[in-house]
Amino acid sequence: DKPTLIKVKTIIGYGSPNKADSHDAHGAPLGAEEGQATRDQLGWKYGEFEVPEHVYDTFKKHAGEGAKKQEDWNKVWAEYQEKEPELAAVFKRSVIERKLPENWSDALPKLTPDDKGKATRLHSQDCINACANILPEFIGGSADLAPSNMTLMKCTGDFLKGGYENRNMRFGIREFGMGAVCNAVSLDKTGLIPYCATFTIFSDYMRGAIRIAALSQAGTIFVTTHDSIAVGEDGPTHQPIETIPSLRLIPDLTVMRPADGNETAGAYKYAVERSKNESRPTFMAFSRQALPNLPNSSIENTLKGAYAVIEEADPELILVATGSEVHICVDAAKEMGKKVRVVSMPSVEVFREQPADYKDKLLPKGVPTMSVEAACTTGWDEFSTAQVGINCFGASAPGGTCLEKFGFSAANVKACAEKCLAGETGILSDGSQGKH
Repeated sequence: DKPTLIKVKTIIGYGSPNKADSHDAHGAPLGAEEGQATRDQLGWKYGEFEVPEHVYDTFKKHAGEGAKKQEDWNKVWAEYQEKEPELAAVFKRSVIERKLPENWSDALPKLTPDDKGKATRLHSQDCINACANILPEFIGGSADLAPSNMTLMKCTGDFLKGGYENRNMRFGIREFGMGAVCNAVSLDKTGLIPYCATFTIFSDYMRGAIRIAALSQAGTIFVTTHDSIAVGEDGPTHQPIETIPSLRLIPDLTVMRPADGNETAGAYKYAVERSKNESRPTFMAFSRQALPNLPNSSIENTLKGAYAVIEEADPELILVATGSEVHICVDAAKEMGKKVRVVSMPSVEVFREQPADYKDKLLPKGVPTMSVEAACTTGWDEFSTAQVGINCFGASAPGGTCLEKFGFSAANVKACAEKCLAGETGILSDGSQGKH
């Protein structure tokens, strides 16, 4: 009932007369001559890529054993379906067919602007527990940050020895190991939907696992919270600046940064379906601070990657933002007295996948467009002519103070928007005004 560690000492290039136990056997082929010398030294009488018949015979025996095991399994499965029809139906759907329940996403929360705003990490908690109640294959946990990440499933206990029916996994402070475990759970094709959680900044510790998830097509859902300088007093070590923009560079990884409750629900619908149906990863970044629920936000609009929160048929200016900066743009637009369209872009990757006519209509060329995100401005020139961001490290201060000092206020966004409207382009606010 304890793990076993088997230590095996090896020699690189074993059997090669001239290259064994050297770097020459590591980064390049042995070569035809050395390859033959190696076969001679090992007593291997067969040529290059020649597979002797007895190897096929050995594998064919395993095939016969496998057929017997399949026959035994079919018998057990038939008996189980008779004894436990309800549980068998769930197992068939989730594991064998790897399908989601019909209309499963109806269980996700839906809000209006009249509903009290709260941090998107709290909306994430609501979504996790909605998923947990309807999806028994939903399993995961946090790197010792569950009370901060808000990732605990209330309907189940801890996955421990003697409690394997439970689904809360206590990973401890080991972000890379956590991500690797979740990747393995997905890649094992069990039909399980794994999620893991930490602070956004600590995703750097599991960057290798995130990249492998994208490369190997693992359906891991990476849940992160405390997604900007609004983290506050923990200071620059805990405040992500370049983190989210750099994650957007990983091919086949979808990054979601929701702005309110409906966008959070939309992010979970996208992530769960992408995990289950495509075995592909999603990275989500949620706020520590409370955010208002926005007009026109919905699950459906979130699945477009970007949409108009404040619509103007013929805008003079477009403000495009993500996450906690969207409501700041809404406030700034109201103060400008101009025809300003405000666009929320919860996912750059999902927006890129939309039809060209939708993208061109939402962000028409020729209209001054300014992006606002509490992160590096890198990459935003794809969607905007001017940018507001933070290209420096943050500071240890209350979250609201950090946002104000580094330029994420309605007043600064309005001032920069007026410059954009007047024809200025490029980075209009880079956070340097907050340094002293």
